[in-house]
Amino acid sequence: MNLFAIKTYSFTREERLKSKKLIETLFREGKAFSVFPYRVIYLVGGLPTPAFPVQVGFTAPSRHFPHAVDRNRIKRLGRECWRLQKAPLYAHLRERQLQVSVFFLYTDKQITDYETLYKKMGQAIARLDKVLLEA
Repeated sequence: MNLFAIKTYSFTREERLKSKKLIETLFREGKAFSVFPYRVIYLVGGLPTPAFPVQVGFTAPSRHFPHAVDRNRIKRLGRECWRLQKAPLYAHLRERQLQVSVFFLYTDKQITDYETLYKKMGQAIARLDKVLLEA
């Protein structure tokens, strides 16, 4: 199996940002930008797995969403939007031999509809690609 082969539209375990150490480093040293309703924090390099150029995490604040059901829905919608639109970013990162950790913080105070989140995630991915191209 080719390590760089990616299933179309998959979001595997290795692509998820789960390492506490890496997440702490990301929040401490990472750079950020906003595309409402997301705050995107990213850090180039330092990934443990070379098979995937990006590891991604999602979160929603319990302050605005006290029910876990709502937080889980927001994260699920975000992961779905990411899964469907990540391919061009992956291609560009592989061309440039870059690895990136990314974290999406949901900043809105209400649950946004899927169509809006899909559009905003596309904008966030495009901006991330542009920022990484300049770096």
